Amino acid sequence: MDRLSAAARLMIVSDLDHTMVDHHDAENLSLLRFNALWEAHYRRDSLLVFSTGRSPTLYKQLRKEKPMLTPDITIMSVGTEITYGDAMVPDNGWVEVLNQKWDKKIVTEEASKFPELKLQSETEQRPHKVSFYVDKDKAQTVTQKLSEIFKNRGLNVKIIYSGGMDLDILPQGAGKGQALAYLLRKFKSEGKVPTNTLVCGDSGNDAELFSIPEVYGVMVSNAQEELLQWHAANAKNNPKITHATERCAAGIIQAIGHFKLGPSASPRDIKDESDGEVKSINLGHEVVKLYLFYERWRRAEIDNSEIYLSSLKANCCPSGFCVPPSGGEISLAEAINQFRKCYGDKQGKQFRVWVDRVLSIEIGPGTWLVKFHKWELSGEERACSIVSIIVRIKDASDHTYMHVHETWLEGFGANDGRFWI
Repeated sequence: MDRLSAAARLMIVSDLDHTMVDHHDAENLSLLRFNALWEAHYRRDSLLVFSTGRSPTLYKQLRKEKPMLTPDITIMSVGTEITYGDAMVPDNGWVEVLNQKWDKKIVTEEASKFPELKLQSETEQRPHKVSFYVDKDKAQTVTQKLSEIFKNRGLNVKIIYSGGMDLDILPQGAGKGQALAYLLRKFKSEGKVPTNTLVCGDSGNDAELFSIPEVYGVMVSNAQEELLQWHAANAKNNPKITHATERCAAGIIQAIGHFKLGPSASPRDIKDESDGEVKSINLGHEVVKLYLFYERWRRAEIDNSEIYLSSLKANCCPSGFCVPPSGGEISLAEAINQFRKCYGDKQGKQFRVWVDRVLSIEIGPGTWLVKFHKWELSGEERACSIVSIIVRIKDASDHTYMHVHETWLEGFGANDGRFWI
């Protein structure tokens, strides 16, 4: 990844459904805990990779439904598509690899002869993936017969059964594990192999991830039987693979601590960070803390105390100003005065705030530009602004907010007159 000039300190490669994303967690608390941890301590020097069975269409739909971060790399369609960054630029080299001994027309033609197989929606049919539904009790027999047929037709394919119903037919060189192996080879050629890699999954199509040498792995506590059986048969003595006792993203956080891969205390789990020695300013951490305070103030989860606002004002330049996304300009002091009036206005309501893509750049001696996306979920409505903050750092314990500038992210402006800062 061009974003990092050196090897990543940590690369997390995670499945989405029922691994990073808990569909039984209505408040998305475990995902929000991970988000805060990642942006506070890892975004600046690590890589986040989502590896999902979803097609690009369904992946983008999930991002609209859940408070997900923007990954550096996205592996989709069970390892048959690799894209980079928010623009999702495709890896054409990977496409060339998958074209070998693959003929989608023949695959579809032969599989359609099996009445046990029900073709999935058109969005799930991809250039290097043909997907069906099949009953669990028929999956093994169908897989064996199909494998023999494709071999006789001169195709080199892989059949993956997962989730108790999904049957995917891919090129032999495809799959989540092969896609990861390809990325690791690419990083090696650039001299940027991540210091540590943690793979995370819950189902059968994640098993390949755990087969990659030298990676750490976590099966979340809610992992399906098919993955647990694979682990028992192939990797039960591997000390680098653990079965978490926590669900989904909480299990990923647990694994970071278990393997000692870096900080594992999410800022969302820390209510008072005033104690302890400050060794150096981490601007990502400061931004995460600032907007957690913003969320908790409006949800009335902290005391309505002038001490908090006085501390915030002390970190703002007296002549500093804020340009909100609606336009105009107000002083930072006035912005804080307006914020004071919002105490508890979201109490008892669904209201969450998270930041994404935090990037800090030193633009002068002791002066930094911090850019990020700030998201708010209020009920069913989402809004997002692109935020730029000028921060001056004097020493390890002294930072001052100079100026704040916000613009609405296209398509995500708030039109309901809500308070925004």
